[in-house]
Amino acid sequence: MTQLHLPHMPHLEGWHTLTHSHISVLKLFFLYALPLSIIPPMMIHYAGITYGGQLLPTLSDIQLQAIGVVFFLTELIMTFVIAFIVQRLGSVVDIKPAFEDAYKLAIVVPTPLWLAPLFLFIPSFMLNLTVGAAAMMLSGVLIFYCVPTILKVEEEGHAMLLSGSILAAGMVGWAAMMYLTLLSWSFVSSSLLLLI
Repeated sequence: MTQLHLPHMPHLEGWHTLTHSHISVLKLFFLYALPLSIIPPMMIHYAGITYGGQLLPTLSDIQLQAIGVVFFLTELIMTFVIAFIVQRLGSVVDIKPAFEDAYKLAIVVPTPLWLAPLFLFIPSFMLNLTVGAAAMMLSGVLIFYCVPTILKVEEEGHAMLLSGSILAAGMVGWAAMMYLTLLSWSFVSSSLLLLI
């Protein structure tokens, strides 16, 4: 069996602590996932109010709040769903990761996607599109870096197979989140038309 030899992440004390520590799921949820999950809905609300019509369709404050709440709740629920899927996907390579490790992977990987909306402070559609695409790619790369470290998969073939499976599951999860957000956006927009 060959060992997986990827270039190492820069040695950052926080990275090492996060990947090698035993932090409870509740602590990870309240201290990592919850604060980062607030950023996208708040930035969408900010961009909708500040640049209404430039980056996003013009919506009222209440409509943006409703969309933000749906997106926020979907993000939080999805962290647990993806962790459950990651734990089950371990059987593909004959491992049984702890839910704590699967959850840690499920919240570390989307970090670039949680931070990318900060660029909505800049009212440039092309910049935000580029940053969003870069965040998706970086999240994909993080999967391949995090699987061997967090899930303790040492054999290269198994790590690549599990990483690819997790990447596919993550893309389906991301698509589901976007669908629910767009569905709520459509509902909120059509509700306004009915009230007028």
